[in-house]
Amino acid sequence: MSIIVPRRSLLLGSAALALAPAAFAASDLGKPAPAFSARDSNGKAWSLAELKGKVVVLETTNRDCPYVGKHYRSGNMQAQQREAAAKGAVWLTVAASAPGQEGYVTAAEANDTLKKNNAAPAAVLLDPQSRIARAYGATVTPHMYVVDAAGMLVYKGGIDSIASSNTADIAKARQYVRAALDEVLAGKPVSEASTRPYGCSLKYGNNA
Repeated sequence: MSIIVPRRSLLLGSAALALAPAAFAASDLGKPAPAFSARDSNGKAWSLAELKGKVVVLETTNRDCPYVGKHYRSGNMQAQQREAAAKGAVWLTVAASAPGQEGYVTAAEANDTLKKNNAAPAAVLLDPQSRIARAYGATVTPHMYVVDAAGMLVYKGGIDSIASSNTADIAKARQYVRAALDEVLAGKPVSEASTRPYGCSLKYGNNA
Protein backbone atom coordinates (compact mmCIF):
# COMPACT_ATOMS: atom_id res chain seq x y z
CA MET A 1 0.00 0.00 0.00
CA SER A 2 1.27 3.46 -0.86
CA ILE A 3 2.22 5.67 2.07
CA ILE A 4 1.51 9.34 1.57
CA VAL A 5 4.18 11.54 3.12
CA PRO A 6 4.00 15.29 3.76
CA ARG A 7 4.39 17.46 0.69
CA ARG A 8 5.96 20.87 0.33
CA SER A 9 3.73 23.27 -1.59
CA LEU A 10 4.91 26.45 -3.25
CA LEU A 11 2.47 29.09 -4.38
CA LEU A 12 3.31 30.26 -7.87
CA GLY A 13 0.78 32.92 -8.83
CA SER A 14 -2.64 31.31 -8.47
CA ALA A 15 -1.34 27.75 -8.76
CA ALA A 16 0.07 25.45 -6.13
CA LEU A 17 3.17 23.52 -7.15
CA ALA A 18 3.32 20.27 -5.21
CA LEU A 19 6.63 18.45 -5.13
CA ALA A 20 6.54 14.90 -3.79
CA PRO A 21 9.78 13.35 -2.49
CA ALA A 22 11.61 11.26 -5.08
CA ALA A 23 11.25 8.14 -2.94
CA PHE A 24 7.47 8.53 -2.68
CA ALA A 25 5.76 5.12 -2.86
CA ALA A 26 8.75 3.62 -4.64
CA SER A 27 8.19 0.28 -2.86
CA ASP A 28 5.52 -0.80 -5.33
CA LEU A 29 7.78 -0.52 -8.36
CA GLY A 30 8.38 -3.90 -9.94
CA LYS A 31 5.14 -5.24 -8.46
CA PRO A 32 1.73 -5.68 -10.10
CA ALA A 33 0.22 -2.30 -10.87
CA PRO A 34 -3.02 -1.57 -9.01
CA ALA A 35 -6.00 -2.98 -10.89
CA PHE A 36 -8.62 -0.53 -12.08
CA SER A 37 -11.73 -0.31 -14.18
CA ALA A 38 -13.45 2.83 -15.40
CA ARG A 39 -15.49 4.28 -18.22
CA ASP A 40 -14.07 6.81 -20.59
CA SER A 41 -15.55 10.06 -21.83
CA ASN A 42 -17.38 8.15 -24.58
CA GLY A 43 -18.87 5.58 -22.22
CA LYS A 44 -16.50 2.75 -23.11
CA ALA A 45 -15.38 0.45 -20.28
CA TRP A 46 -11.66 -0.01 -19.66
CA SER A 47 -9.74 -2.19 -17.24
CA LEU A 48 -6.06 -2.79 -16.65
CA ALA A 49 -6.65 -6.55 -16.73
CA GLU A 50 -7.94 -6.35 -20.30
CA LEU A 51 -4.82 -4.42 -21.33
CA LYS A 52 -2.38 -7.12 -20.22
CA GLY A 53 0.13 -7.68 -22.99
CA LYS A 54 0.24 -3.95 -23.73
CA VAL A 55 2.45 -1.30 -22.20
CA VAL A 56 0.21 1.27 -20.51
CA VAL A 57 0.92 4.92 -19.67
CA LEU A 58 -1.29 6.70 -17.12
CA GLU A 59 -1.45 10.49 -16.96
CA THR A 60 -3.46 12.28 -14.28
CA THR A 61 -4.87 15.54 -15.55
CA ASN A 62 -6.59 18.77 -14.54
CA ARG A 63 -7.38 21.10 -17.42
CA ASP A 64 -7.18 24.15 -15.13
CA CYS A 65 -3.67 23.35 -13.89
CA PRO A 66 -0.89 25.46 -15.45
CA TYR A 67 1.58 22.58 -15.18
CA VAL A 68 -0.74 20.41 -17.23
CA GLY A 69 -1.27 23.38 -19.52
CA LYS A 70 2.48 23.73 -20.02
CA HIS A 71 2.69 20.34 -21.68
CA TYR A 72 -0.47 20.80 -23.76
CA ARG A 73 0.22 24.38 -24.88
CA SER A 74 3.64 23.31 -26.11
CA GLY A 75 2.34 20.15 -27.78
CA ASN A 76 4.68 18.01 -25.67
CA MET A 77 1.96 15.86 -24.12
CA GLN A 78 0.18 15.30 -27.43
CA ALA A 79 3.47 14.39 -29.15
CA GLN A 80 4.26 11.81 -26.49
CA GLN A 81 0.73 10.41 -26.68
CA ARG A 82 1.07 9.92 -30.42
CA GLU A 83 4.56 8.45 -30.10
CA ALA A 84 3.30 5.96 -27.54
CA ALA A 85 0.42 4.89 -29.76
CA ALA A 86 2.73 4.50 -32.77
CA LYS A 87 4.90 2.17 -30.70
CA GLY A 88 1.92 0.05 -29.62
CA ALA A 89 1.50 1.44 -26.10
CA VAL A 90 -1.85 2.49 -24.62
CA TRP A 91 -1.91 6.02 -23.16
CA LEU A 92 -4.77 6.70 -20.75
CA THR A 93 -5.47 10.18 -19.43
CA VAL A 94 -7.18 10.06 -16.02
CA ALA A 95 -9.51 12.95 -15.08
CA ALA A 96 -9.44 12.44 -11.31
CA SER A 97 -10.67 15.74 -9.86
CA ALA A 98 -13.72 15.27 -7.65
CA PRO A 99 -17.05 17.00 -8.38
CA GLY A 100 -16.94 20.60 -7.20
CA GLN A 101 -13.15 20.65 -7.29
CA GLU A 102 -10.86 22.41 -9.75
CA GLY A 103 -10.41 20.34 -12.88
CA TYR A 104 -13.56 18.27 -12.56
CA VAL A 105 -15.07 17.53 -15.96
CA THR A 106 -18.16 15.84 -17.28
CA ALA A 107 -17.81 13.46 -20.22
CA ALA A 108 -18.78 16.23 -22.64
CA GLU A 109 -16.29 18.66 -21.10
CA ALA A 110 -13.54 16.04 -21.25
CA ASN A 111 -14.21 15.52 -24.94
CA ASP A 112 -14.30 19.26 -25.57
CA THR A 113 -10.90 19.64 -23.87
CA LEU A 114 -9.55 16.69 -25.83
CA LYS A 115 -10.62 18.31 -29.11
CA LYS A 116 -9.43 21.77 -28.11
CA ASN A 117 -5.97 20.42 -27.26
CA ASN A 118 -5.80 18.12 -30.28
CA ALA A 119 -4.83 15.49 -27.74
CA ALA A 120 -4.37 11.84 -28.63
CA PRO A 121 -4.65 9.50 -25.66
CA ALA A 122 -6.34 6.16 -26.26
CA ALA A 123 -9.03 7.42 -23.87
CA VAL A 124 -9.84 9.89 -21.13
CA LEU A 125 -10.92 7.87 -18.11
CA LEU A 126 -13.44 9.57 -15.82
CA ASP A 127 -12.38 9.06 -12.21
CA PRO A 128 -14.57 11.50 -10.22
CA GLN A 129 -14.19 9.49 -7.01
CA SER A 130 -10.42 9.47 -7.57
CA ARG A 131 -10.30 5.69 -7.22
CA ILE A 132 -7.58 5.18 -9.82
CA ALA A 133 -5.59 8.14 -8.54
CA ARG A 134 -5.80 6.93 -4.94
CA ALA A 135 -4.84 3.38 -5.89
CA TYR A 136 -1.66 4.67 -7.55
CA GLY A 137 -0.89 7.21 -4.84
CA ALA A 138 -1.11 10.13 -7.25
CA THR A 139 -0.46 13.49 -5.61
CA VAL A 140 -0.32 15.96 -8.50
CA THR A 141 -1.38 16.69 -12.04
CA PRO A 142 0.28 15.53 -14.15
CA HIS A 143 1.47 12.44 -12.25
CA MET A 144 2.77 9.80 -14.63
CA TYR A 145 2.94 5.99 -14.50
CA VAL A 146 4.13 3.28 -16.86
CA VAL A 147 2.92 -0.31 -16.59
CA ASP A 148 4.73 -2.98 -18.60
CA ALA A 149 3.13 -5.68 -20.73
CA ALA A 150 3.18 -8.10 -17.80
CA GLY A 151 1.16 -5.65 -15.69
CA MET A 152 4.07 -4.53 -13.51
CA LEU A 153 4.51 -0.93 -12.43
CA VAL A 154 7.87 0.11 -13.86
CA TYR A 155 7.78 3.91 -13.68
CA LYS A 156 6.15 6.58 -11.55
CA GLY A 157 6.85 10.25 -11.14
CA GLY A 158 7.13 13.39 -13.24
CA ILE A 159 6.79 13.72 -16.96
CA ASP A 160 10.16 15.49 -17.02
CA SER A 161 12.92 16.86 -14.83
CA ILE A 162 12.17 20.59 -14.59
CA ALA A 163 9.42 21.53 -12.16
CA SER A 164 8.02 24.65 -13.74
CA SER A 165 5.04 25.86 -15.75
CA ASN A 166 7.29 27.50 -18.36
CA THR A 167 7.07 25.85 -21.77
CA ALA A 168 10.63 26.96 -22.54
CA ASP A 169 11.92 24.51 -19.95
CA ILE A 170 10.64 21.45 -21.81
CA ALA A 171 13.47 21.40 -24.34
CA LYS A 172 16.03 21.57 -21.51
CA ALA A 173 14.44 18.86 -19.37
CA ARG A 174 15.10 15.14 -19.22
CA GLN A 175 11.94 13.54 -20.60
CA TYR A 176 11.43 10.81 -18.02
CA VAL A 177 8.28 9.24 -19.45
CA ARG A 178 9.55 9.14 -23.01
CA ALA A 179 12.80 7.51 -21.84
CA ALA A 180 10.99 5.02 -19.60
CA LEU A 181 8.63 4.01 -22.38
CA ASP A 182 11.49 3.50 -24.84
CA GLU A 183 13.38 1.34 -22.34
CA VAL A 184 10.35 -0.79 -21.50
CA LEU A 185 9.50 -1.35 -25.16
CA ALA A 186 13.13 -2.33 -25.81
CA GLY A 187 12.93 -4.93 -23.04
CA LYS A 188 15.30 -3.00 -20.79
CA PRO A 189 14.88 -2.03 -17.11
CA VAL A 190 13.86 1.58 -16.57
CA SER A 191 17.00 3.46 -15.57
CA GLU A 192 15.12 6.21 -13.68
CA ALA A 193 12.07 4.36 -12.38
CA SER A 194 11.05 6.73 -9.58
CA THR A 195 11.29 10.48 -10.05
CA ARG A 196 9.87 13.54 -8.36
CA PRO A 197 6.41 14.42 -9.68
CA TYR A 198 5.43 18.06 -9.87
CA GLY A 199 2.28 19.99 -10.67
CA CYS A 200 -0.95 21.12 -9.05
CA SER A 201 -2.05 19.15 -6.02
CA LEU A 202 -4.59 16.55 -7.07
CA LYS A 203 -8.09 17.67 -6.13
CA TYR A 204 -9.44 14.75 -4.15
CA GLY A 205 -12.96 14.81 -2.79
CA ASN A 206 -14.23 13.20 0.40
CA ASN A 207 -15.21 9.90 -1.23
CA ALA A 208 -12.93 6.97 -0.48
